[in-house]
Amino acid sequence: MFWNKKKEDTVEVPWNRLERLDQLSEIIEESKNQTVVIYKHSTRCSISSMALNRLERNWTAEGNQLKVYYLDLIQFREVSNAVAEQFGVQHESPQAIVIKNGKAVHHSSHMSIDYDAMLKLI
Repeated sequence: MFWNKKKEDTVEVPWNRLERLDQLSEIIEESKNQTVVIYKHSTRCSISSMALNRLERNWTAEGNQLKVYYLDLIQFREVSNAVAEQFGVQHESPQAIVIKNGKAVHHSSHMSIDYDAMLKLI
């Protein structure tokens, strides 16, 4: 569980910024070789900030097997809407969507975003 991780085990999340619609086709292709996570973040929401902080606080080197994208849905709302449509996942914020072989295989939102659950999908 995340509360058992030692601080020295955590590493910086290797974020990739998701800012363009054409990146969705790249993500679909990448997901055929590596599990991809899209984290949809609202910069205006304290719950989104708490979920992001918890994810970053618990990230370990094992998580680096995931390709992780950060989407500022306030600044890039069109991209956020396209993510929901492309992967058939109702928009929520904050939200983590795990993609494998071009399909969403898991999604969670708010305080249900679970780093350990994502690791199980690698």
